[in-house]
This record gives sequence, structure tokens and C-alpha cells, in this order.
Amino acid sequence: QVQLVESGGGLVQAGGSLTLSCAASGRTADKYAMGYFRQAPGKEREFVAGILGPGGDTHFADSVKGRFTISRDNANNTMYLQMNSLKAEDTAVYYCVAGSRWPIADTEFVSYWGQGTQVTVSS
Repeated sequence: QVQLVESGGGLVQAGGSLTLSCAASGRTADKYAMGYFRQAPGKEREFVAGILGPGGDTHFADSVKGRFTISRDNANNTMYLQMNSLKAEDTAVYYCVAGSRWPIADTEFVSYWGQGTQVTVSS
């Protein structure tokens, strides 16, 4: 079992930045690909970004390429999503995920979900 605990959500103005963190616990947490999905009100959950391992492969949704970066520190089993140049359309609940498939870009590839953290971007 892997447990995922997120932090870092909040309210930010358009054009601003925010960093999300996800702490993973569990005996084999470092063996999984990790990433983020998000869900805006009235919309389906969508993939945002994924990372295979520290300093390893990354994968981003077209909507966030060039604005978001993702990193991972296996020493403390923590993943970070740095979000820059935020837009109103980035407003959503962001979910930390872990899974054994790569790229982890489909909900079918996700084995574990975090509780979600709200990100609100005011325009």
C-alpha cells in the first residue's frame, strides 16, 4: 500500500506561481511512477504531469507545457509540482497519484490517489 498526502494548494492571482507537494509513504513508494491529475467543477478529471523517478522521464499535458515543472526526491519520497504563469483555467482540485504504468497519463494507470488539494486562480 502507498499513502499520498498533498499540500500547497491555495488562492493565487493569474500570472502567479504555486508549488504543490506530495509525500508518499509505504514500503515500495519509490518504485512507482508519480504525477498529478486535476478536476475542475463540471469537468472530467484530466492528466497534468508525471515523473518516472528522480531526474528521470517527465510527461506533461499540452495545456501546462512550458509553465509547470515536476520533480521528485526519492530520499524523502516527496514529489513537487511547480506551477508558474497560472491561468484561471488552471483552477481545479489537484490530485497526487502513483502507479506502475508509464506514462501515467490515464486514470486507468493510477493505483493510488491522494485526497486532493484545491488550487484557485483569480483573474
